[in-house]
Amino acid sequence: MRHVIALDVGGTGMKAALVGADGTLLYRARRATGRQDGPEAVVAGILGFAADLAEHGAKELGEPAAAAGVVVPGVVDEADGIAAYSANLGWRDVPLRALLSERLDGVPVALGHDVRTGGVAEGRLGAGRGAERFLFVALGTGIAGAVGTAGRVETTEIGHIVVRRKGPECGCGQRGCLEALASAAAVSRAWGADATGCARAVADGDPRALAVWDDAVAALADGLLTGLTLLDPDTLIIGGGLAEAGETLFGPLRTAVRERIRFQRLPIIVPAVLGDTAGCLGAGLLAWDLLSVEVTA
Repeated sequence: MRHVIALDVGGTGMKAALVGADGTLLYRARRATGRQDGPEAVVAGILGFAADLAEHGAKELGEPAAAAGVVVPGVVDEADGIAAYSANLGWRDVPLRALLSERLDGVPVALGHDVRTGGVAEGRLGAGRGAERFLFVALGTGIAGAVGTAGRVETTEIGHIVVRRKGPECGCGQRGCLEALASAAAVSRAWGADATGCARAVADGDPRALAVWDDAVAALADGLLTGLTLLDPDTLIIGGGLAEAGETLFGPLRTAVRERIRFQRLPIIVPAVLGDTAGCLGAGLLAWDLLSVEVTA
């Protein structure tokens, strides 16, 4: 069966799949990224994982992979296939596309930014299907975004919009960034434990959890308002770990955004529907795009 290799590399773990031409995940696997062993070990782990996937596909699906797609965090030069920089992974200027193609015996390889590619997947296969213009925002350890229009998706550093000028210091060096106030990591710091636990406590009516949550939602709504003003999307898609809180997040967030709207268009605000498969599906789409195969299922 014709298929491609898809790899979604995160700060702590890698998700991978063999993806069919109709977008079906034919095989899925996970491994640790191994960042504690340094950037060289991370790269070696990616190459080894890809080689194992290629072997599995050839054996179980009857033919070698037609192409491969890999998505990574940080700064990515997609045109040249270079993973330019990632603070999480500790690497700089890694020619990942060339290394992967060599390891996979010359198979064509596409390299992409993880959030942009997740936005591609949500736009083609998920919550953004049929939208004129959408803004995809991933609320994870950090906050990143992608804007899609006319079939094209570009990244936006919405997480580094300053929403509280005297707020906490952000990893980027500014103070009061959206990421420093409304990411899962920010909620965890303010709550003193995992953000998932904070969400559960909010649902149970815990006053301290409600205060932490309200502050995060208010900051998020302020940052999103800037995004809506600049980008004018008709659909706002919220993904990432924090979005798994469901209506505990979406109920107050929709209210907060609506209260802030003046002249801006109020978009529909929906959860991402692909979950943690978005990265793999997006990587698969990049690979199929190399082969000029349109995946719409």
